Amino acid sequence: METNLHHMNHDMEERLWGYIDGTAAAAEKTVIEKLLATDAAWKEKYSELLEVNQLLQASEMEAPSMRFSKNVMEEIAKYHIAPATKSYINNKIIWGLTFFFIATIIGFLIYGFGQTKWETGKSSAIADKFDKIDFSQFFNNNLVNAFMVLNIILGLFLLDAYLANKRKQYRNEA
Repeated sequence: METNLHHMNHDMEERLWGYIDGTAAAAEKTVIEKLLATDAAWKEKYSELLEVNQLLQASEMEAPSMRFSKNVMEEIAKYHIAPATKSYINNKIIWGLTFFFIATIIGFLIYGFGQTKWETGKSSAIADKFDKIDFSQFFNNNLVNAFMVLNIILGLFLLDAYLANKRKQYRNEA
């Protein structure tokens, strides 16, 4: 019985809040208006909720003063925050990794060209010779393909970091 009464009271509040906020449907509004005219419990709850709504609308959110905001920003500005990457990334390690990946890619290309069967023909044009190269022997291993894709992705990340650094230097100079 207690839970049923609580559920009815909660339902009454929801319906009244919808009526006060103006979100209730037209049919719901007419039902609530009839209940307000005939039921004392609905009238009492409506007056309570209306008073709460008026208090909420009357009160404004207090914002901190401009001086407080400025004081906080001045305190933060006192602390020199080091750029994150310059403090813990060694450029020699980055260049070493770059050299390793470039050497690996070049090594794979040399290995691949060494494994291809070059067919000789009467034509001496390079384009004609490229058409006769059998690349299927070079790219037939899934592990080689996965390693090449990983190298390409890491190379693009490195290029992005390099270009971002150049952009930052350009902005600092301007």
